[in-house]
Amino acid sequence: MPRYALKIEYDGAPFAGWQAQAGQPSVQGAIETALAALDPGFRDGARIAAAGRTDAGVHATGQVAHADLAREWEPFRLTEALNWHLKPAPVAVVAAAPVPDDFHARFSAHERRYLFRLISRRAPAVHERGRVWQVRDPLDLGAMQAGAAHLLGRHDFTTFRSSMCQAQSPVKSLDEITITELPANAGREYRFTLRARSFLHNQVRSIVGSLERVGAGAWPPARVAEALAARDRAACGPVCPPQGLYLTGVGYAPDPFEPASSLICASTSVGSSGGQGR
Repeated sequence: MPRYALKIEYDGAPFAGWQAQAGQPSVQGAIETALAALDPGFRDGARIAAAGRTDAGVHATGQVAHADLAREWEPFRLTEALNWHLKPAPVAVVAAAPVPDDFHARFSAHERRYLFRLISRRAPAVHERGRVWQVRDPLDLGAMQAGAAHLLGRHDFTTFRSSMCQAQSPVKSLDEITITELPANAGREYRFTLRARSFLHNQVRSIVGSLERVGAGAWPPARVAEALAARDRAACGPVCPPQGLYLTGVGYAPDPFEPASSLICASTSVGSSGGQGR
């Protein structure tokens, strides 16, 4: 069965999250329903696997999933057909690529990238409603950057993960955390960019919520280091809401969506007898 990687974007607002759940709308369920309309293999309960299981209300511009199909597809036609069957759900497949049998959207990834958007303004957000976290007062960018610097590198992030996190270890390496400030209509927008091989459940939202406390003047920047060292969920600041969070990209080597990589994957997958990825 040929395997395809799918690059996906979605508005997370109407969904209970990425993962399929009985009686609840999910992004995974929407895509699997579209695949079932195209491919007989998905009419027998086949599943797709994703790079990350985003929570309810979280958006994506660069989620990646893989699917094993019963027939071969030209990538452009596969994206067009899937997008036709996905309507009117706010989900789009922006690219598809053939990949080897051992490619796995989750386990083959070497990094994930997230963006969190926070807007400070007194008037209610209108056009960005459901796509940003809004606070009323301006934030101190320099203080947030100073606080964020304590989180770079390899640490025990127990403080910044959900009590329901199922990861075997709280130790993760945070490779990048960048905060920028942009003008917004009647206010300011703060963009938090985070990059790591993998993240704990609620890690990004916990970090941003704590850094907002620094920007608001409720925490000194050094308190972020103290919270990290405490390894105690009670030391975390408030977990910010999901609507400002976006999964913006997943890194692979080679990248299946680069034209040259797709050609290599296509050639290696023909006649391959390799086992399926996990």
